[in-house]
Amino acid sequence: MNVKQISTILQSITDEVIGDSVVVKEDLSNIVDVGRQILDNTSVDNYVKALVNRIGRTEFVDRVLASTAPTITRDSWEYGSILQKVRCELPDTTANPTWQLTKGQSVDPFIYNPPEVSVKYFNSKTTFEIDISFTEIQVKESLKSARDFMRFIAMIENRIRTKLTLCRDNLIMRTIVNLIAEKIASNQSVVNLLTEYNTAFGTSLTADKAIKNPDFLRFASATIKLYSDRLKTASVLYNSDGYVTFTPKEYQHLVLLSEFATGLDVYLYSDTYHEELLKLGSFDTVAFWQGTGNSAAPNFTAASSINAIIASDGETEVNTNGVIGVLFDRDACAVCNDNPRVTSIYNPRGEYSNYFYKEDCSYINDLAENVVVFVVH
Repeated sequence: MNVKQISTILQSITDEVIGDSVVVKEDLSNIVDVGRQILDNTSVDNYVKALVNRIGRTEFVDRVLASTAPTITRDSWEYGSILQKVRCELPDTTANPTWQLTKGQSVDPFIYNPPEVSVKYFNSKTTFEIDISFTEIQVKESLKSARDFMRFIAMIENRIRTKLTLCRDNLIMRTIVNLIAEKIASNQSVVNLLTEYNTAFGTSLTADKAIKNPDFLRFASATIKLYSDRLKTASVLYNSDGYVTFTPKEYQHLVLLSEFATGLDVYLYSDTYHEELLKLGSFDTVAFWQGTGNSAAPNFTAASSINAIIASDGETEVNTNGVIGVLFDRDACAVCNDNPRVTSIYNPRGEYSNYFYKEDCSYINDLAENVVVFVVH
């Protein structure tokens, strides 16, 4: 073991802490061990200098990653592949002949008026797998017990599950991102809260300042609540297919950018006496829509950006920022028919087992359902 004497630097640190000296540059390499990939030649005892230091404790990094994506998972089915969604248009009203009867004229009761029914089919899946090989006799050489062996395997399994969670979350987010991009591409049901605020109050507030401005946040919260109420009323205004539909409150799903949601908590609710009048109710938050890039502290522009080619035509590109939220019907955005499974095979010659973690799923956007996108730019 490499043992370092630190009395001198410790005295210097003490003098800094108690105020006997100014803060000076400190060489922390004599104090902190940041770990090494392999043991060096100091890994022998400090007595006869020949005995190899033994591992006293093995700690396996097996922290469980919880999903952070909004919950849009729906049902699954074992047989068949197609999701068929059937809609019926509202029938037209006609004149009631009861009050227009004329002597000698007949009223025809046999006019054929079939309902206008349309069907939409969803029949695509995404699939991927993660492959891993497990050995037994080879790895036992480096472990002290069966318990350590099981913990080692459990750690590897945990990392696989972590990757699967990351993949699922990313695919869920892309499903929501495409929903947003589709609405932006069609410029339908996209509400620019900043433009509406500046127009209403004669101001010139910018997007980065708006998410920290209590007056704007109050206006934004009220506007989002209004649209939530509007979606409960039957109309063709908030879907892309001109279908008469409505979304009850319990079927509404609101997802907000965390930078905006945090602004509500810190700059609005914390300083409001009747905060219950402003709160939006339940909603999910996301730190970003697609990613942070390589910045550990992404700015609002990066976190609120959408850059994607929409799924409806595979050609139209949407590249924008300032997206702070989306309010949608639960049937507008869903994950269906999730089919996770694990298969395996043992190789008797190499004495190892190969495991194949497979995932099939359908990620669905239905633009005939109500969707409203909120932006600030």
